Amino acid sequence: MSRIGRMPVAIPAGVTVEIAEGNKVTVKGAKGTLTRVLPKEMEITMEDGHVLVKRPNDLKKMKSLHGLTRTLIHNMVIGVSEGYTKTLEINGVGYRAAKAGNKLTLTLGYSHPVEMTDPEGLETKVDGNKIVVSGIDKEKVGQYAAEIREKRKPEPYKGKGIKYADEVIRRKVGKTGKK
Repeated sequence: MSRIGRMPVAIPAGVTVEIAEGNKVTVKGAKGTLTRVLPKEMEITMEDGHVLVKRPNDLKKMKSLHGLTRTLIHNMVIGVSEGYTKTLEINGVGYRAAKAGNKLTLTLGYSHPVEMTDPEGLETKVDGNKIVVSGIDKEKVGQYAAEIREKRKPEPYKGKGIKYADEVIRRKVGKTGKK
């Protein structure tokens, strides 16, 4: 039995979960609404304030889908109740970020500033050399943070670039001169 799949998903106060035909799950909360069609093989049920996921058999594919389905529902519940955030840091001389409306402007040592528009449902905040991406959908928050980081990945010699706040850059030793 899947350790994650068999755990019930607790539904906090102020969050409603609706399970429609074809495993279409809608989660409504204080921060917004998320809808997702989950694998139809899984049996999703509501029991006294908890969502339970059961699998039909022990095939390898069903075992994989079991834990995945439960985790997706759990992420939706946390998203509408608390939300998700990812923090990025900009390191490097002259590297900056600025926010105007829903446009994020990055100055990253290229000949031009890099402009990015916030996707719908996501919000970015700039605080000095930090960029905070927040929203209710965990996948979208992670994807947009990855797209921002991709504009200038951190390099291993001086550590210049955009990195996640909790990321550790493995540093390399530079060239040594002849004596």
